[in-house]
Amino acid sequence: MLSERVKRLVPYTPGEQPQDKAYLKLNTNENPYPPSPRIKTILQDFDIESLRLYPDPLSERLRSQLGSRYGLSREEVFVSNGSDEALSFCFYAFFGNERGSLLFPQLTYSFFPVYCCFYDIAYEPIPLNRDFTINLGKFVQKGGCGTILANPNAPTGVALSLKEISDFLESYPPDKVVVIDEAYVDFGAESAAPLVRRFPNLAVVRTFSKSMSLAGLRLGFVLASEGLISALFTVKDSFNSYPVDMLSQSIAEVALSDEVYYQAITRAIISAREAFRESLLAMDWNVLPSKANFVFARKGGLSGKEVYLELKKRGILVRYFGGEQTRDFVRITIGKKEDMERLTGEIRRAL
Repeated sequence: MLSERVKRLVPYTPGEQPQDKAYLKLNTNENPYPPSPRIKTILQDFDIESLRLYPDPLSERLRSQLGSRYGLSREEVFVSNGSDEALSFCFYAFFGNERGSLLFPQLTYSFFPVYCCFYDIAYEPIPLNRDFTINLGKFVQKGGCGTILANPNAPTGVALSLKEISDFLESYPPDKVVVIDEAYVDFGAESAAPLVRRFPNLAVVRTFSKSMSLAGLRLGFVLASEGLISALFTVKDSFNSYPVDMLSQSIAEVALSDEVYYQAITRAIISAREAFRESLLAMDWNVLPSKANFVFARKGGLSGKEVYLELKKRGILVRYFGGEQTRDFVRITIGKKEDMERLTGEIRRAL
């Protein structure tokens, strides 16, 4: 009854969302702060009569606002239902087997190989350095049919500098697309958005889920040259010509207008992350340097699963990964200051 391609699929596994009791959720990289208070006004005043109409299929106002924010034109912006959908369209539009395998780090966002399987794209994972940094020289040597990078990387939180990315793009074949997934970039890394006009083969994928506290809205966007954006519209309009709903577009426009609020909560998360990292280091944990809203850490003598299970018993969820490189680590989302102080206390008592 099922197609052979469906039988071959190995789907992405999202973070645990248990329903048995209330947990302190530090496992899915959600923002601990609410979105901009201005959004309440638009929800209260929204004209429900308008919902009988289709939304703007081009999201023109939102794309114009995003373009202004990043110094680009509307034609250099694409919006989608979450950054995962944007990534999916990028895989379909930019990568194929006719020129080799798609390249990405061996340890990175686990949706990348899922999309390769879904679209039947050959891929080659490139090993990380021993310190979990990305060796961009290996990507230049391989070339492949293109490259996709998460920056900061997931689940490590380790980031590439803007200069490293710029130097890499200078050396990489200009006829092959480089996609950079910047889901966590606002927590201390440098965005590659300023490079979009300099490198027509660069696509930068962003999200409203993390730093803008709108994970429940499902809204992402892509910054790229007009040629790449046009290709994404071709894919979208061959799949779903009305992907981003009317209310989501309106909420996003309001969120973009409250930069002061979002800068404040981002600073609070960065401060909590650095304080928590220092606490773990003081307890002899190994903690990778993170520019994301999470840390990737391990405690000698304990597996990641043991840490996860012990903390879950105490009402705190973190995430562990069972792979060879990651089985001793847990990924811990940064919550509010008081959340991290509670976690630090439980770690002292239990681990």
